[in-house]
Amino acid sequence: MAHASRRVRTETFLCVLIALAMLGRGDARAVSAKPREATLAPKHGDARQTPEFDLLIRNGHVIDPRNGVDAVLDVAVAGGKIASVAASIAPSRARNAVDASGLYVTPGLIDMHAHLFWGSEADAAYSNGYSAVQPDDHSFRSGQTTMIDAGGSGWRNFPQFKEQVIDRSKTRVLAFLNIVGSGMKGGPVEQNLADMDAKLTAMRVRQYRDVIVGIKVAHYAGPEWDPVMRAVAAGTEATVPVMVDFGGHTPPLSLEDLLLKYLRPGDILTHAYADVSGRVPIVDESGKVRPYVLEARKRGIVFDAGHGGGSFVFTQAVPATKQGFYPDVISTDLHIGSMNSGMKDMLNTMSKFLNLGMPLRDVIKANTSKAAEVVKRPDLGHLSVGAEADIAVLDLRRGTFGFIDVSGAKMLGDQKLECELTVKAGQVVWDLNGISRPLWTDVTASATGR
Repeated sequence: MAHASRRVRTETFLCVLIALAMLGRGDARAVSAKPREATLAPKHGDARQTPEFDLLIRNGHVIDPRNGVDAVLDVAVAGGKIASVAASIAPSRARNAVDASGLYVTPGLIDMHAHLFWGSEADAAYSNGYSAVQPDDHSFRSGQTTMIDAGGSGWRNFPQFKEQVIDRSKTRVLAFLNIVGSGMKGGPVEQNLADMDAKLTAMRVRQYRDVIVGIKVAHYAGPEWDPVMRAVAAGTEATVPVMVDFGGHTPPLSLEDLLLKYLRPGDILTHAYADVSGRVPIVDESGKVRPYVLEARKRGIVFDAGHGGGSFVFTQAVPATKQGFYPDVISTDLHIGSMNSGMKDMLNTMSKFLNLGMPLRDVIKANTSKAAEVVKRPDLGHLSVGAEADIAVLDLRRGTFGFIDVSGAKMLGDQKLECELTVKAGQVVWDLNGISRPLWTDVTASATGR
């Protein structure tokens, strides 16, 4: 019995040794095997721990003019908000980490002058008509997260514009309300002084203060100042700025009077570099910016580029910018007549001013914090911690590029902005080259739904 007992103990001991040896080999295999989560590219973070950030944009040159930031930093996003802007944030702290080395990271761009009240009403132009465009078709691919419709709707049809465009767009859409109650329908509709009601316009602004940011005057051809005066009265009552598209009057009205007598500090002259009939251009025949234009800037008038299909010529822009007269805000005046001609898009328009000598930081400011300041939206145009995470990641390309004005003339340049990535409320909405995505070879079967 003792012999049998010793044999059992010996066999048990051997079994334990074998089991331990097998376990050791198994552990060795486990240590050397590639973890499942590592099948994702390292830039997408370490899935073995619960990340505190949803998105991390690393190693980009952050330009955030409102906060005085102009340096290589990381930007972290959590819950749709900016969570941190700092150096060397560990990628393991984020679900998705994007390498933005060599790129510029800015607040989401703001286009202060576009035409977005698209629709199918006959003879309605920019007010539920065919001349306007859908915002999501143009915004994110150009780094824009906010676009402002410049007078497509008036107090009468703004509710339709809100339901049809604002509420259905992923882009944040705001509006300048036309002083004409029926909006920018063109022709006789915009010449009807009887439909320019300051009280009702101001009332509509107050009703939708979260999305209406100003009043627009445009296209009136008569000799009266009534449209401007009524718009300013509405703007004063509702405490919002007025944007004026000036020109085409018969006989011509005085640009000097507009800038120094009728408009208030904070009001906007759009199409600053235009040379159109019925309006004196800002640069005179000798190539000098008119003194009263410089005086108007000193008293707080805002000058907006408002490129459009007929309102930007190099014969005005080149001499003006050589004298340091750059725009306060760079906008597109986007519509079907400008999107495929000289203007093209927001970044092409910004690139023109970059090649005209405007510093990159100022170009970015014009389309972020300054635009937000003009329309009194302090929640927009910056990367402050707690702000909604609207972000543009831009590539500044170097080479030889051509830029066209509304007359068909070309200017050569050596810099051009291109949008690599756009983030709206913390979500990637545009990714030109897939910098926010893993390689297909690194995506697990479960991630692809198989």
